[in-house]
Formats: sequence, C-alpha cells, structure tokens
Amino acid sequence: MLADNMSTRILVRHLWEVGLLLQALLAVTLLAKQNSKRFPFFAAYSFFCFVESAVLYGLWFAGTQYISPRRSVQGFWIAEIISLMLGFGVIYEIFRKLFSSYSALRALANRLFQWASVALAFMGFLVIYFQVLSPYGPVVDAMYVVEEATRTIEVGLLLFLFLFANAFGLHWRQSVFGIALGFGIFISVELIAVTMKLQFSGTFNIVRSIAFDTSLLLWLGYLLAPESATQRTDVPKLSQLEQWNQALMELIHQ
Repeated sequence: MLADNMSTRILVRHLWEVGLLLQALLAVTLLAKQNSKRFPFFAAYSFFCFVESAVLYGLWFAGTQYISPRRSVQGFWIAEIISLMLGFGVIYEIFRKLFSSYSALRALANRLFQWASVALAFMGFLVIYFQVLSPYGPVVDAMYVVEEATRTIEVGLLLFLFLFANAFGLHWRQSVFGIALGFGIFISVELIAVTMKLQFSGTFNIVRSIAFDTSLLLWLGYLLAPESATQRTDVPKLSQLEQWNQALMELIHQ
C-alpha cells in the first residue's frame, strides 16, 4: 500500500512538471503570437494557472511545514474562486467571438452570462447564510456548491456549443474550437471531481493532471497551427444563425 501511494505521488509529480513546461510554452505562444489580444480571458486564465501551478510546486518542493493546514485550505479555495471566474470568462469569450457579427445574439449571451453569475454568487451566499452542516464546514461547503454549479453550467454551455457547431459556424480548425475543446475536456473531469468530492484524492489527481495536460497540448497545437478561415460554403446552416438573430431583433423591437 505504501509503495502504491509513493508511485502515485511520483506519477502526479511528473505530470505536474510536464504541465508546468506546457503552461510555460503556452504563455510564450500567447505572447509571441499576440493571441492574448484576441482571447484576453483565455490568456488571463492560462497565465493564472501557470503562476498558481508554479507557486504550488515551489511550496511543495520546499516543504509545507511552515504553512498551516488552515492556510493551505484558504489558499486553495481562493485560487479556485479566481480560476472559476476566469474560466467562466473563457466560456463567455468563446460565445462572444462566435456571435460577434450578430448583435441580438451577442446581447442575449451577455444577459444570460450576467444572470448566471448573479445566480452563482447568490447560491454561495445562501449556503453560507444557512450554514449547511457538512464535514467540510459551511464556507467550504458553499465553495463546493458554487464550483459544482459553475462546472455544470460550463459543461452544459460547451455541450450546447458543440451540438450546434455547424449552425454557429464553428469549424474544427479554428482556434476558438481548440480552446473550447481543451477547456471542455478539463472542466468535465473537474465536474466529476467536485461532484464526487474527489478534489483531494491522490489517485484522481492523476486523471485530473492527464486531462489538464491534454488540454494544454490541444491549446498549444491549435495556437501554433495555421488557422483555417471558415468559408460560407463550409457552413451550410449559417443562415439559421442569421434567422435566429433576426428573430431576436424583431422580438426586442416589438
């Protein structure tokens, strides 16, 4: 059993180191190709994850005897909150890019994301206020609820995006598709982790690390490869998106 735990920790460490290298390459790529201007939320999310991983790895390498367990938990959840907000911003950015030419759909997306953000914040405060009893304590319990709700919304939005990719004019060779695909893989695993309370499971950390490293490889590949511009002939249902936009415009002006 001890040997199994040791081998698991070594594997997680190696995956962590690979992830750090890939995140550094992603940061350089974003800056070199000026993709940070095209995708500011994605760039901010990527840079934050890189800094967070580097700091955590440095603390782990130096030893955590100088950090109390309470401080560790507080730091973990503060980082999770920031990551959740930036990740939600990435989803918003993807939809905003796709709807950039459709004012009514873009306005609807803005309103939906505003409502979702308010609902998630309200849900967290509600759990803290009523102090639901759990082995994690009320504040941590609230964080689990908010994270689970956020991940569920994100996975649902991306699933909707991929189901209607043709109508949205989303081509598999576009950078925005690669960002959505990589993010979808990672947050799907994160949703399983938070739903089953597996955040701190050593074995599941291997799955999470592999999922995140896979996402990093996808992002790097899509950002480094030449992007294929979507032609109208490649999107036979683009008129459907225009119809939706027109219908919303008529509804707004009624």
